[in-house]
Amino acid sequence: MANKTRLNAVSYLNTRPLTYGLEHGGPDHGFEIRYDIPSVCARQVRTGFASAGVIPSIEYARDGAGYAIVPEVAIASDGPVGSILLFHGVPVHRIRSVAMDASSRTSVALARIVLQEQYGIEIDAFDHPPDVSAMLEGADAALVIGDPALESTSRAEPRIDLGQAWRELTGLPFVYAFWAGKDGSLTRSEVERLIESKEQGVIALDEIAELHAGNRSRPTSFYASYLKDNLTYDLGDRERSGLMAFYGLAHARGLIPAVPELRFYPRH
Repeated sequence: MANKTRLNAVSYLNTRPLTYGLEHGGPDHGFEIRYDIPSVCARQVRTGFASAGVIPSIEYARDGAGYAIVPEVAIASDGPVGSILLFHGVPVHRIRSVAMDASSRTSVALARIVLQEQYGIEIDAFDHPPDVSAMLEGADAALVIGDPALESTSRAEPRIDLGQAWRELTGLPFVYAFWAGKDGSLTRSEVERLIESKEQGVIALDEIAELHAGNRSRPTSFYASYLKDNLTYDLGDRERSGLMAFYGLAHARGLIPAVPELRFYPRH
């Protein structure tokens, strides 16, 4: 049997539309898919364990990364995202310490940029597992992302939705993650299959929400609304502009070594 191309995908609900066509299209897609948190996906691609992965957008800008991006596919928002939340136990202007779920360096960078650009705040940050109550015991604010954030939206504490804050700051969408790998690590047919998988997922959002709801406490409609109303899955012109704006601000704050050029895998 021929070796399958290894992929690493994020285990959160927001990634399921990207992998739906692979998971539900039969076993002959030629990929071996493993799921993990964003930072681990990035490490698996960086070390060559996986040919490509759904990586946080800031990882693409790592010094010497040499990645290419699968075109037309992303996890993005053009307004409130609902799953990148900064809860705060003090008024925003008094935030000095932030406990951060470091599962994604992109969200950590976005929090730093928003607090500086919008509120003029420099923060001391430390890593903490995504438990909002425990985080707020030891810090002024708590950054939680992905499914843990989604399950925390009914909490009483005030919060900043970082997708909304980015939209207010720039007028642009924010791109959280996309498929990427070392240049040449995917064939053109594999690139097409990943694009097709997303296209199949986008028309199956209700089914994805229903599968995710399972034994969770929220109804299917809650997850369906998140997938349909908060997220977008394209990497078009506006998303690319938002991505480059993020890289520009991240570089200005010393969070990445340079503003990278966007390189894409060829198609057809």
